[in-house]
Amino acid sequence: MRKINIADITLKKLSEEREIALLFREKSAIANCADLLGADVIELPAVKKLREDTIIDKTIAQNVQNTILAIPVGFTKEDVATAWECVKDAKNPRLQVELPVSTLQMEYTYHVKQSAMLEKIAELVKEAKTYCEDVEFSALDATRADVEFLIAAAQEAEKHGANIITVCDDAGVSTPEEIAELVSKVKDAVSVPVYAQVSDRISMGVAAAFASVSKGADGLKCGMAGKDILLVGELSDAMTACGAKLGAEIKIDKTIVHSSIDEMRASLGHDDVCEEEISDKKKILLDSDATMAQAAQAAEVLGYQLSDSDIGEVYKALIRTCERKGAVGAKEFEALIASFAMQAPSTYHVESYTTTCGNVTNSMSQVILRCNDEIMRGVSTGDGPIDSAFRAIEQCIGHHYELDDFQVQALTEGKEALGSALVRLRNNGKLYSGNGTSTDIVAASIRAYINALNKIVFEEA
Repeated sequence: MRKINIADITLKKLSEEREIALLFREKSAIANCADLLGADVIELPAVKKLREDTIIDKTIAQNVQNTILAIPVGFTKEDVATAWECVKDAKNPRLQVELPVSTLQMEYTYHVKQSAMLEKIAELVKEAKTYCEDVEFSALDATRADVEFLIAAAQEAEKHGANIITVCDDAGVSTPEEIAELVSKVKDAVSVPVYAQVSDRISMGVAAAFASVSKGADGLKCGMAGKDILLVGELSDAMTACGAKLGAEIKIDKTIVHSSIDEMRASLGHDDVCEEEISDKKKILLDSDATMAQAAQAAEVLGYQLSDSDIGEVYKALIRTCERKGAVGAKEFEALIASFAMQAPSTYHVESYTTTCGNVTNSMSQVILRCNDEIMRGVSTGDGPIDSAFRAIEQCIGHHYELDDFQVQALTEGKEALGSALVRLRNNGKLYSGNGTSTDIVAASIRAYINALNKIVFEEA
């Protein structure tokens, strides 16, 4: 049985379909799933935001151990160096030169003719080869290209060191027989392995993949999610049923392919993985190279209007944190704001609290606060101990503030784990955040609420 290599293009396709880059958590979940399933190659998206993408890609490169990690090199020698920086720590790195070979795309995207494109292919392949032994040339939009030029481009890439040639059907309107014929012609013209990236735009992805393999394709590109692509779950099912007739097999673990992909999708937190409306908060990723202006901009994205002194304190804390852990996202940065911005005097102090809850009755909390020499008591029921505690605090102070956000997380492990709570209150359109820590998550939540409340009172005064 001939083994057909599988390159997973999920990361690349989803990054193209979404307006902003995938989060680190999302990229890691996708890469880990592809690695678990047995993909031979995992393809990263091209670098768009230098600092953020480099941090994320380097981390993935260090974690992926069982597969080749590939990344596109862009259009200049500087882009090649940037791409290499992202994957150089991978156990098996690969650089990809991806350039169009159809007249339409060459002139529309890069404004070059065939001769200039051949020169660019040679230039980038040679440059990539100086960094990495494993170099791939992907002929984009190959199904709409002049066949003679496609073959010339493939030969030029091989001549200057490309180890793999990929024929791509980006238009998605070719029949399986047409794509297979292109693969066959390229296969006859070069001596290196040839991959096929077929489309499922007209629901013929599996048929096109089988036809390409029958004509000699050594590898296929598919994904776990994305529009108009060959889905790895469907390919696995088809190969299980008919692979023997084709005399070919793939390494994908057919016993867990569907369950693993479902779990991966669930971990991403949205159904189609490529939703168009993404919060600006997800763009925040700050590291030790971040400037104070970038930190201030990130705070504005989160909704905070901080003074210069507050930004200074938050920025110092940010740098200290990044030196320990590399980078912080939106939630971590917001916790820093809660901890270091506008450290107001404690107008309100928590004297004590009691709370009761159960599965057959509403939760009830009593909170006792002290403001100067005045003792305030509040009692309220609510949907759970934290909700009732917050309502009791409102009874004490005689005012209701809009709860914009509430988050809890464990800071340590074990039964006596230390918990951290973050509370965001909105007053007159402005956000105030507070945090609290305790082994009792209700106590941590109350402290976080009071911390935010004290900031509101201080600024109003």
